[in-house]
Order: sequence, then C-alpha cells, then structure tokens
Amino acid sequence: MPIWLAPVGAGYPDLLQKFAIFGLFATGFNLLFGLTGYLSFGHAAFLGVGSYTAVWSFKLLGMNPVPAAVLAVVTSGVFALGIGYVSLRRSGIYFSILTLAFAQMSYNLAYSVLTPITNGETGLRVLQSDPRIFDSSTASDGPLIANLFGIEMTGWGGFYFCAVVLLIGFFIAQRIFRSPFGIMLRAVKTNQNRMTYTGLNPRPYTLAAFVISGMYAGLAGALMCITDPLAGAERMQWTASGEVVLMTILGGAGTLLGPIFGAALIKYFENIFSAFNEQTLHEIFGFLPGFLEAPVVSVASLFVGEGWHLTLGVLFMLIVVFLPGGIMEGVSRIGRLFRGKSSKSDQRGTTSPAE
Repeated sequence: MPIWLAPVGAGYPDLLQKFAIFGLFATGFNLLFGLTGYLSFGHAAFLGVGSYTAVWSFKLLGMNPVPAAVLAVVTSGVFALGIGYVSLRRSGIYFSILTLAFAQMSYNLAYSVLTPITNGETGLRVLQSDPRIFDSSTASDGPLIANLFGIEMTGWGGFYFCAVVLLIGFFIAQRIFRSPFGIMLRAVKTNQNRMTYTGLNPRPYTLAAFVISGMYAGLAGALMCITDPLAGAERMQWTASGEVVLMTILGGAGTLLGPIFGAALIKYFENIFSAFNEQTLHEIFGFLPGFLEAPVVSVASLFVGEGWHLTLGVLFMLIVVFLPGGIMEGVSRIGRLFRGKSSKSDQRGTTSPAE
C-alpha cells in the first residue's frame, strides 16, 4: 500500500492507518448487515467502548498494545451481548432505532454521567502519573506511546500493526462467510419466517453475529488508541455509525472486500479532497485558457475542501443508482466482460477453416 497508493497521494502512514482501522470496522459491520440484513445504527458505541478500554489498559497495565486489544475485544463483546439481547427482540426499522437509541445513550453517558471513567468532553488519555504496573512510571519523560517489543505504534510501525490485525480479521470473516454458521446467517437474511417454520430458532445466530460484529468494532476502537492514545466521546456519535453504513453499502454489502474498499474510498475523500483549496485547483487546471480556468475552478471548489461531502454524496448516489451492489458489483461486471471477450476469442481460435 505505501508503494501503489503513493501516486494518488495516499502513501503516508497516518492515512494508511485509517484505511486499515476503518476497513476492520466495516468488515465487522458487514458480518451483521451483509449476512443477516440487520441494519444497526449504533455500532459507534462499540467503537467507543473499545477505545476507552484500550486507554484504561494503557493507564493500568502499560503501553503494550496486545493486552489493550484483547481487553477491548472482550469488553465490547460483553457490551454487544447486552445491547443485542434487547435490540434483537425486534427486527427491521425497529431494530435500527433501538441500536441508535443505545448508541446515543452511551454517548451521553460517556459525555456527562460517566465523566470519572471517560473524562467527559476533554477525553481520556494516558498520564505519567498513571500506575502502568508492567511499565516503569518514570521510564520516559516524553509523550507516552504504545510500543510492541520496542517498536513504537506510530508512523509505519503503527500502520503495519493495524495491517496485520486487519488481515487476521479478514481471515476470520472469510472463514465465517464460508462456514455452516455463515450459511445460517444468510438464511436469516433470505427468509427468517421460513427458517422458523423449519424448526430453527434464528435468534441465537443473529445474537452471535451481533456480538462478533461488536467485537470487531471494539478492536477497531482499540487500534485508534494504539496509534494515538486518546479516547473521546465523539467516537460514539450517531454520525460514526452512519459512516460505517455508508462504507459497507458503497463497497458492497455481503461481500468480503467491498467494505474495505468502501472504507478506504471514504477516508481518502475525507483526507485528500478536504485538503484541496483554490490554489491547488488553479495548479491542477492551469493548462486551461484563462477564460475557462476561473469558472472551472469556481465550480470544482464546491466539491473539495469543506465541500468534500458533496463529492461523496454524488459518488454515493451514482453507485446506488447504477451499481446497487456497490464497488464490488462494478468489479464483477468488468470481470464478466473480460471473461466473455476471452471466451469468444478462444472459440474463434478453436474453429477450424473447414468448419
């Protein structure tokens, strides 16, 4: 990724870390939405729980990222079990509203009531005075950074750690997709009533999918704090839940690679297009005649900088209208097109002159 994303301006570690973290977040969300069809608007709650757990792990145990990630997965899984047990009593839009309500409750609790645990609007961070029982509290006077065997989890070290976790998470998701458990989840999405009539209870399967999806979100939240040891309540807002829905639909719900592509595309627009200004646009369109350059730049400026959401909205609209299956549907169409051309050429090549 540092090599083949460099030509498009995305080959730097901070952005690549976001690609890996939100790719993992979207992969976990896809296990719930893509396989069972249950649309959750509250997955940001698990992202926040994972973040807070990771920072508390740093504060109490030390700056090793492995215990922080493991504890975040366990804590977010328990939290998801409680929310899923209640929310999955309903389906459809009622399930979505319930998850949204739980997420907003979690956000408000973290912002106000649970201030001793979350530090409210200031955010939770690691301090030199924290116990860190497995680290020396006076070992460093500089900023406290997570490290694994002496490798600091910032820059390229942080990216490769996140990338390895993404690959492990992707492998587990792949195994789930191809397992009998994954087939049962697809059955829930296809026709839950028919599944019930056959004597199978779908609720344990949907609850398991919800918990696994929440654990993925908690792990993504932990990775955010591993690369930057700070947790804030803003990660639990409903906008973060809506963002992962967009990532999954944009890439292709129900596919393995689609959510990762969707997450990378949205984060690319957020970090690259939002940095464009009129001076950058003048440099890009400088080859145009003067009477054309000014109006082109004025129109293009609406879609970059603070208006990058407009570009994302147009792109999302085009994909939903012309590629309902997301980016992966476009990839599969191109693949079928090339396969069709190659098969026709093979048939012409095998036809003899006598025929």
